[in-house]
Amino acid sequence: MTRHGKNCTAGAVYTYHEKKKDTAASGYGTQSIRLGKDAIKDFDCCCLSLQPCQNPVVTPDGYLYEKQAILEYILHQKTEIAKKMKAYEKQKQAQKSSSQLESKSEERERVERFKTRENSIVSKPINPFTSGQNKGGEKVRTDNSSAEPSSSSSSSSTSSSSTFSSSSSSSSATSASTSSQGLPSFWIPSLTPEAKPTLLKKPSKAVLCPMSGRPIKMNELITVRFTPLDPSLDRVALLTRQDRYVCAVTRDILANSVPCAVLRHSGTVVTQECVEKLIKKDMMDPVSGDKLSDRDIIPLQRGGTGFAASGVDLRAKEARPVMQV
Repeated sequence: MTRHGKNCTAGAVYTYHEKKKDTAASGYGTQSIRLGKDAIKDFDCCCLSLQPCQNPVVTPDGYLYEKQAILEYILHQKTEIAKKMKAYEKQKQAQKSSSQLESKSEERERVERFKTRENSIVSKPINPFTSGQNKGGEKVRTDNSSAEPSSSSSSSSTSSSSTFSSSSSSSSATSASTSSQGLPSFWIPSLTPEAKPTLLKKPSKAVLCPMSGRPIKMNELITVRFTPLDPSLDRVALLTRQDRYVCAVTRDILANSVPCAVLRHSGTVVTQECVEKLIKKDMMDPVSGDKLSDRDIIPLQRGGTGFAASGVDLRAKEARPVMQV
């Protein structure tokens, strides 16, 4: 059976190539593309400005920055942290004052409750003359026993009228409560939802590295000294060349495909192969002669190349809406 062409539209099967081409033309589905060499930062470029560094510094994590760019970033972040801290302190003072006002109002309410409770305990003075008359009046009540039915009938009438008034008042109260417990209306100002102020969290005083996300300090930045391929060239002529720098020990050309490392004491850049084969044998800095440790050898983070062997994920993806069949 012969092989179908890529642009064949007479086939009964919707091929993968046709689906991929239609997806790219329509804009639906996940779009993926592999980054080329032009979309990757060079190993000697700043991670912030993406330009070749003139005064390069490196962090303990191996990220290269232009000294002016990273110092401006740190100062800007400190200014933002100071603003956030000021707003947080202002919110804290407002909360403290409101809590003091609430405590004062609660104290006043507690005093008022205490006064009303104590005033109800005190009894009125007893008049001995009126109490004697009440004791002697028992005979009068016994003599007027014939008046009890009339008084009882009047008391029953008053009780019935009071029950009627209480029932009518309770019914009016229930109707008022049902009317007040209606569904909330959005257009009534008293029933509109209230937006509560957002509470600010205490900001961290640590400045984070824009690449690694770890705390970064000015005194931890290490000055990097690249060894130029041709020392006679000036900076402009050096930047126009593709091969600009070499290893300070082996004189191998440095590029994105070559793993590099920075020595902390001297700041020189050497290849990782030189570190493994030469420097780790005696752990001595070949330029300054200082004793090195594993912490003093900082692997330089590189952007990688356009090939799969660089060890860096170079595939970019963008999720878009998908049309379901």
